[in-house]
Amino acid sequence: MSDSFKVVFKGELVPGMEEPAVRGELLRLGFDERQVQSLLEGRRVTIKSNLSAAKAERYRQRLQAAGLLTEVVAESGAEQTLAVESSVRREPVLSDNLPPEVPYVGKAKPPGRRPSRIRFTGDGGEYFGIWIVNILLLIVTLGFYAPWAKVRNLQYFYGHTLLEDTSFQYLADPWVIFRGRLVAMVALVIWSVASSFFPLVAMGLLLIFVPVLPWIIARSLKFHAINSAYRNIRFDYNGGYWQAVQVIYLWPLLAIVSLGLLIPFSAQRWYHFLIGNMRYGASEFTLNLSVGAVYMLFLRMFGVLLGFAVLGAVLGEFVHESLAFVLAILGYLALFGYLLAGIQNLVTNATSLENHGFESRLGKRRMLWIYLSNSALVMLTLGFYTPWAKVRMARYRAHCTQMLIHGDLDGFVAGQAQHAGAVGLELGDVFDVGISLV
Repeated sequence: MSDSFKVVFKGELVPGMEEPAVRGELLRLGFDERQVQSLLEGRRVTIKSNLSAAKAERYRQRLQAAGLLTEVVAESGAEQTLAVESSVRREPVLSDNLPPEVPYVGKAKPPGRRPSRIRFTGDGGEYFGIWIVNILLLIVTLGFYAPWAKVRNLQYFYGHTLLEDTSFQYLADPWVIFRGRLVAMVALVIWSVASSFFPLVAMGLLLIFVPVLPWIIARSLKFHAINSAYRNIRFDYNGGYWQAVQVIYLWPLLAIVSLGLLIPFSAQRWYHFLIGNMRYGASEFTLNLSVGAVYMLFLRMFGVLLGFAVLGAVLGEFVHESLAFVLAILGYLALFGYLLAGIQNLVTNATSLENHGFESRLGKRRMLWIYLSNSALVMLTLGFYTPWAKVRMARYRAHCTQMLIHGDLDGFVAGQAQHAGAVGLELGDVFDVGISLV
């Protein structure tokens, strides 16, 4: 009995399915126009071969849901295979990335998930070699090596971050970043010269920069996303300009006008902008983060700060006034710990990808200790501890983060190839626009 199977298209559509609907479903799954046209011509072809019986059945289910009548047969003969060819480089359609089972409908919850911890395998000594070479080349090239240094750093951290024993990938071309950096540097030089000799012109340029800033941030997020991949499937980001305008200008302005009462609401909208527009292949990320949950986190942070303030005032009044200063510092550190760990835990735990979830259990005191001790060691070593500090923080973050996997991770279909310029990314760097997902 054969233990290798293939999924064969019978040349017919599922009864009741119209050709335009089937075409749309196939394109959504990742087939290109030529392949869709070949399938709709009604020829009997093998879509996928060399599968186990279980995987072949899951392919059949997904393709039938898209409108194709398929069957699972044992490997024996040679039927015409649906070729995957293109004049441009792209990931194979329905390659070894098995499509997921037909999703459940209604309000039923998905079955139990299994946790899979993210691992970071980097080493401080190993990364030191990359870090010191980057610095030396930046000095020798007067900073022009920066795009290559950026890519090498990200490739190291992506390549040593593993999920299910498979590392992430950073695929950006340094030359693309270099061209974007040139545009950004020209913009910075023009503004610097104008601010020195033509203050009114400089003010005009700043006014122009205000509406451009949301575009810079949106493009930067997209550039980072589409150059990040896992199992050869790229991420993507679809945040639009007007969404960026709202989270950068509108909601923060309302937070100020409300004397801070709308700060949690503004933060919630910001994270929805970041996470809710992310995609992995053809699958969308979802952020189930309510405004109430963010308010509760901010209330706890405010309670901690208020508690330290009251205790400091009492001790300063009845014991010694220096204790008030000590308690103020401790209160600030406790608040900082909440910012480092609490927000990331909240956002990560509210994120899902199809039927998969995520979990973060960063310890507030532990995060604070790592941050403070790293900072102290970097200063004491005149910066040479920096590689170990970055690796140490990355290892702890990974150790406290896991993915809650429903079934397996072989069910994602690659999205269409995307391209984004690096101008937005590099303008963000030049003008110190800090962008972070958490």
